[in-house]
Amino acid sequence: MIAGDRVASRGTGVYTSKGKIHQDALIEQYLPEVRRIALSLQVRLPASIELNDLIQAGVVGLIESMGRFDQSVGASFSTFASQRIRGAMIDELRTRDWMPRSVRRRARDMDACIRHLEQQLGRPPVEREIAEALEMSMEEYRQLLSDTNSGDLLPLDDLIGARVDEEFGETRSSSPFEELLDSQQRERLVEAIDALPEREKILMSLYYQKEMNLKEIGVIMGVTESRVCQLHSQAVSRLRSKLSY
Repeated sequence: MIAGDRVASRGTGVYTSKGKIHQDALIEQYLPEVRRIALSLQVRLPASIELNDLIQAGVVGLIESMGRFDQSVGASFSTFASQRIRGAMIDELRTRDWMPRSVRRRARDMDACIRHLEQQLGRPPVEREIAEALEMSMEEYRQLLSDTNSGDLLPLDDLIGARVDEEFGETRSSSPFEELLDSQQRERLVEAIDALPEREKILMSLYYQKEMNLKEIGVIMGVTESRVCQLHSQAVSRLRSKLSY
């Protein structure tokens, strides 16, 4: 690196004297942050997801952020890069098909069953009622919940198709009509969560708001980690069933 291009610190970013971000120095500086974000996601994902895969995706997001960052926007590079790092990891997870087609089909059947029972009963059905309607034993039904849970561990916004600009962490510009639809759908999501059985509502709060992992939630709720997975899958299925009509 030539002397005139030496690295200088400017805020939380790393720049050359010409005002350009120096890639190698920046990766070295932000690698601990990439690892931290990867670890925070990994503890909430199936064991099949490798930490190194998340870190590699995060580094790609970091490199992309160098070319896209615009100081004139006002956001710090640190905030901007963190959004892109996490966004790249989420994109990597979205490309993975964790569930076989047969399981996905059974998951859709479960959603439809829960929706039908809620309309019929006027309340959230209990597990036994869902299992009976699906003509399954409780053991078979809970196994289905375990099988489908791995595909439901992405951010809750995915359930309502929220458009989040991962470059700035802000909602992308859209028409007033689209923004109204987003607002209405978010209100529906809040209402759907509020209508969950109390135990599932607590679980969703601990997982998505408090960002606890499944093991920690199990300790608080006094159940096994596998049982937390089942309850989480059932809660997500209830939410999908409500948001689909």
